[in-house]
Amino acid sequence: MGIRSLTRTEAERRAELIAVERYDVDIDLTALPDGPEIRCVSTVTFTCSEPGAETFVDCAAEVRAATLNGTPLALSADGRIPLPGLAAHNVLRVESVQADTTAGEGVHKAVDPADGEVYVWTSFEPDEARFVWACFDQPDLKAPHAFTVTAPAAWTVLSNSGDPRIEEQGAARRWSFPDTPPLSVYNTVVNAGPFHEIRRQADGHDLGIYARRSLAEVLERDADDIFTLTAQGLAFFAEAFAMPFPQRKYDQVFMPEFGGAMENYGCVTWSDSFLRRATPTPAESELLAVVLLHEMAHMWFGNIVTMRWWDDLWLNEAFAEFACHWAAEGATRYTDAWAGHLLGGKVRAYLSDQGPVSHPIHQPIHDVAQAASIFDNITYPKGASVLLQLMTYVGEDRFRTGMAAYFARHAWGTTTLQDLIDALAEASGRDLAAWRKAWLETAGTDRFTLEHDGDTVTLVADGNPRPQVLAVGAYDRIGDALERTALVRVEVTEARTPVTGLPATSDLLLINDDDLTFATTRPDPTTRDTLFGAADQLPTAISRGAAAATVWDMLTAGEATAAEAGRCLTALLAAETSDAVIEPYLTLVTNIAELWAPPAERPALAEAVAATCRRLAADPGRRQVALRGLARTATGAEDLAWLREQAGDDVDLRWRALVREAELGGDVTAESAALLERDPDPDAWVRALTVRAALPDPAAKAEVWRRLAVDREVPVAAVSAVAAAFWRPGQDDLLAPYAEHYLAAIPELHQGGMIPAMTYASHLFPPYAVDPAYIEKARQAAREAAPVVRNTLLERADSVRRMLHARTAKA
Repeated sequence: MGIRSLTRTEAERRAELIAVERYDVDIDLTALPDGPEIRCVSTVTFTCSEPGAETFVDCAAEVRAATLNGTPLALSADGRIPLPGLAAHNVLRVESVQADTTAGEGVHKAVDPADGEVYVWTSFEPDEARFVWACFDQPDLKAPHAFTVTAPAAWTVLSNSGDPRIEEQGAARRWSFPDTPPLSVYNTVVNAGPFHEIRRQADGHDLGIYARRSLAEVLERDADDIFTLTAQGLAFFAEAFAMPFPQRKYDQVFMPEFGGAMENYGCVTWSDSFLRRATPTPAESELLAVVLLHEMAHMWFGNIVTMRWWDDLWLNEAFAEFACHWAAEGATRYTDAWAGHLLGGKVRAYLSDQGPVSHPIHQPIHDVAQAASIFDNITYPKGASVLLQLMTYVGEDRFRTGMAAYFARHAWGTTTLQDLIDALAEASGRDLAAWRKAWLETAGTDRFTLEHDGDTVTLVADGNPRPQVLAVGAYDRIGDALERTALVRVEVTEARTPVTGLPATSDLLLINDDDLTFATTRPDPTTRDTLFGAADQLPTAISRGAAAATVWDMLTAGEATAAEAGRCLTALLAAETSDAVIEPYLTLVTNIAELWAPPAERPALAEAVAATCRRLAADPGRRQVALRGLARTATGAEDLAWLREQAGDDVDLRWRALVREAELGGDVTAESAALLERDPDPDAWVRALTVRAALPDPAAKAEVWRRLAVDREVPVAAVSAVAAAFWRPGQDDLLAPYAEHYLAAIPELHQGGMIPAMTYASHLFPPYAVDPAYIEKARQAAREAAPVVRNTLLERADSVRRMLHARTAKA
């Protein structure tokens, strides 16, 4: 029997039956330097409201022994230990071993290739704690946790709470951590290894950052920025929620072979890919800032107050994604963060919400396996955008008042969506029942256009719109620029909404100016050409972004050609003044040239982007980003030679140039080997593999596919870069066999947990060497896949289907 997924019905019954008083978890990491095993003893103290009843505890590790109130328990092979004959007060003790610490769930051992040092991290969302020790792995059974960890003497051990007692035990040390506050098991953590540590004090908090020793120099470089952002975020959220973070210690740990970041209470775990080996670009710095603030927002929304069941997973993640941009603009130097969100995340959400896996933001979740499948663009960027609309709808001051009441009322407990809606309705005086139903229980995206009848302007929805507040901006051409002459906010309740207060004539009316709502828009036929031809002349990053989002959505819907969209977005790239969105524009225009353009038009679009990058490189503030863009779009020997000259000793740029040269058929083997020798990055071998991935060579493709997709040697954070180099336009004959290999791999793509499953299912999906028949085969194969793989695959397949359509469209 396989490992069973907890159902909602089971979780509700268990929560009615038991209350957990505490966890005492004893962890032994001393075998990890030389072997794979982590050994745990989990002691769970809990009460039962119906003495004599039966339940189960979750444990998907190998159980060595288990007792309930001193009586040995029978074991099973489905990840559960039956607990019969419960007493009013119970003590459960389970000894377990997890030996799959390379590719398994919940815990991971990483070996630094630079020095052979071992690091270990745990990460448990949504229900992966059970793969490491016995627990009641559901979010509403919160309890204090006391961790005791025995580890090699040279290691530092980190967990949720601070100030551990440390005892020397020969070649090991024993770390005893104070009790945590009441936490869901998925918010607990243990990270360990021979870290480089930096600490600072800020406003009464003891802040720590950690990384593997081989990245000490990079951590030192970024420390001031990380500590500044951390202090700014803690201050912003303390004021916004009327509740300071209640623990003095706040650590952030950058770990090898970790995917993304995880909001463990008081001890956030990051992928150390966020410690950029080259000097970070503005967009990379902003990404670190918003991720830092996202995970910090979870300290309140997710940890202090926790969603009762995974149907409110969207709210947990969407709130953090909303709050990180809110805080970035309100408390840090990243004042165009919402523009970055629009062009980096929201355009993806528009596409997802119009595709085959669109779903209501809030939906019933039958079991945790289904929950793992909705860590997606609907949950994150759409959810964040909808919460921004909610704040707009009720007003920011009343939103803050409602949030403060919510946290005060529910601290250290669990809640449902309705608890939040009630708090905001009470604070704002607005009945939010209709808003909730329309926005959260209905899938899909509203679309708006404008109708003109003389001086009368009417906002027209395509169908029955959600209740919302949005803005229409009026712009007139003044010289070579468009200047805003009016901005009118309207509250939409019906399909047709008069817009009053606009000038009688304007060169351009921009719907959803200031990007206040989640809705797609279309220009009317008379202003379509103005939008495409003059979007770059709009005066602000957010107005330009709103225009760009419309152009991109029209491309993905087949209403604009790749040539039209490419020209518009290349002009925006050339004109943009905001650091927040230069790189998102560059990503979009490069993707148009590579993925959306018909093959005959691809070289011209790439050449236009390359030429723009060469011009931008003359600006010192744009130089690094522009040269990276040129490394993706260089069209021949002249561009490559100029790029090499500009790169000089910049190792990062030289790697990027080598990838492009390899794709174009250059002999780069010797140079790649030489660069690998002198690159100080401990993960430089991945850069060399990326170069090989791009080569139009059968042996290279076979080697890279094996290491990437079969052996899974590539750290999960680097899979997207290696896969992007592997799947290159113009290599269809070489790539065709691997499209079939992908289909064969679908049944196993879920292995390793949620983040690897999503990563491999998405980035290994072939964008080339496929046709509509292949897309249909992939859809059929997805039917039997794990939910997280199925949804990820279907979404990616829909994107590729749209690309194929665009590649055959007539200009």
